[in-house]
Amino acid sequence: MRINNYISASGFCSRREADALVLEKKVKINGRLAEIGSQVKENDRVEVNGKRIEQKKKHVYLMLNKPIGVVSTTDQKIRGNIVDFVGHKERIFPIGRLDKDSEGLILLTSDGSIVNEILREENQHDKEYQVTVNKVITPEFLIQMSEGVTIFNPVKEKHEKTKPCVIHKNGEKSFTIILSQGLNRQIRRMCEALGYQVVSLKRTRIMHIKLGKLKIGSWRELSEAEVNGLTKTKDKTKSQNKTHSNTHSTQPKNRIKNATTTPLNKNRRIKK
Repeated sequence: MRINNYISASGFCSRREADALVLEKKVKINGRLAEIGSQVKENDRVEVNGKRIEQKKKHVYLMLNKPIGVVSTTDQKIRGNIVDFVGHKERIFPIGRLDKDSEGLILLTSDGSIVNEILREENQHDKEYQVTVNKVITPEFLIQMSEGVTIFNPVKEKHEKTKPCVIHKNGEKSFTIILSQGLNRQIRRMCEALGYQVVSLKRTRIMHIKLGKLKIGSWRELSEAEVNGLTKTKDKTKSQNKTHSNTHSTQPKNRIKNATTTPLNKNRRIKK
């Protein structure tokens, strides 16, 4: 990397100003005066006016196809914790959680500034899951799930109704569900409240990021486009939160998709 780019990337000054500093003999690379166009290699020491200049550390953004049994915690005293499982050289932590008994997409990062923006319930970021239950899914089950189910919220320490969500019946005992909130074991608790048990649960999407064909137990770095989508979302939600008190949220329509149902009253919004 050229010396002016290196100094600029550190946030010290612009490239033009960096060139001026080089011409004024105020810049050294490994103790030697730099020249216009000098190259900086990894582990080189760059000083401006005797003060070391370092590039801003790039954050890490990963996606993991979490296997069943891996625990979404940074506590390395816990057996099967996600940090040890990934084994990344940087200090990373999961964005949110995925139950030990569940599998699928989970994001990890070293960027603490983005975590709260993604996890805040009021930001209503979609998360999509494939679920199989222990018995035949009825039209009533789909309706109740889509409109919200009363479960215990451990954070607020009280029972409350979950937010409306989108649900799509895939088979006799399987469905896809899209949530905009993330209460602890929410889908399992919702199903249990309606007399069902979850047999398998897999998360396939978080916002714009899809699990795709990533093999179980494998992880990869997010693409530039995927990272940009996260950072743009962070900026967008900050702007929206400023005007949130002056707006009113609307309930999503057609929350049940491709569900075979018996006749219901006219107030039920079902897309067949």
